Amino acid sequence: MVHTTSPLAADLAGQSYTVPNYWQIQQRLCSLIDNYVASEKLQERLEDLPRQFTHPQARPWKPIDWQAINQSQIIGIKPEVFLSILIGAMDTEAPIRGYTQTSRQYLEKLHPQMGQFVGGTVSEAGELQEIGLWEKEERQHTPALMKIYTQLTGEKIIPKHRTVRGYIPTDDPHEDLYRHGLHRVATEYGATCLYLWLMAHTTGALQDVLEELAKDEINHMTKFWGFGVWTFPDTGFIRITTTLIKTRSQSYERNNLMRTLRRMMNTLNWKAWTPTNKATLLFTFTYTMHRLWKWHYSLTPEYLHNLFAS
Repeated sequence: MVHTTSPLAADLAGQSYTVPNYWQIQQRLCSLIDNYVASEKLQERLEDLPRQFTHPQARPWKPIDWQAINQSQIIGIKPEVFLSILIGAMDTEAPIRGYTQTSRQYLEKLHPQMGQFVGGTVSEAGELQEIGLWEKEERQHTPALMKIYTQLTGEKIIPKHRTVRGYIPTDDPHEDLYRHGLHRVATEYGATCLYLWLMAHTTGALQDVLEELAKDEINHMTKFWGFGVWTFPDTGFIRITTTLIKTRSQSYERNNLMRTLRRMMNTLNWKAWTPTNKATLLFTFTYTMHRLWKWHYSLTPEYLHNLFAS
């Protein structure tokens, strides 16, 4: 079979190609990131957070033509690798209840409104009474990924039930929240980049689903990032970096960024990716962070005070 780079119809990422090269995928990624990670959209998502504290409303998805999803909508990546990425993503997304309740416990004493937004409300006996908005939105992801997999393969799949590291407090709740919050932002950032990258490698109804997943992750990442800057105004790049890469102590086994990255790359079948796939994902991480830091500098103490302290 002779492969060509002839263009297809335009889609959410701009011009599409049957067999795109590195530069064509990068062009599609730039278009997506410039659009979905634009500063004005991030500002809008952050300013939505105080309203969600008092009147939580889940973001509605646009209608999806699930039956239209097919393997011809995958471009620039082998279908078997795409499917392995889907499996890794759904396994990672599946234990959402564990994520939300762990975050709620770190938040509830210091910032009860944010704790409720993330993990809902629980009784004195610890029973969940109402689901948090974050969980309501995120819990749609695993079923959506499962439906994509079934539509592409004709087979049903059940995600693995991975155990989530639970609430492990110390005698310094502020430091506990800072450490946990950084890892939560890093996780949302990673999911944002992955779904944007997948959007650049898809078209049609398949891309439409991935767009909704990306919008959710961008929404949550933005809210956690902005709230974290307000909560910890004295933070900086050096503190962020050292906190993410170190464990709590040499004698204590705890997640750090490097361990998380190794687990994620293994989960996403990184070894089977082509050099172009790997290079474009790294570009996605870099360019997305560039856009995020541009927005970050608009988060002045006065702006955040007016947003959250009222």
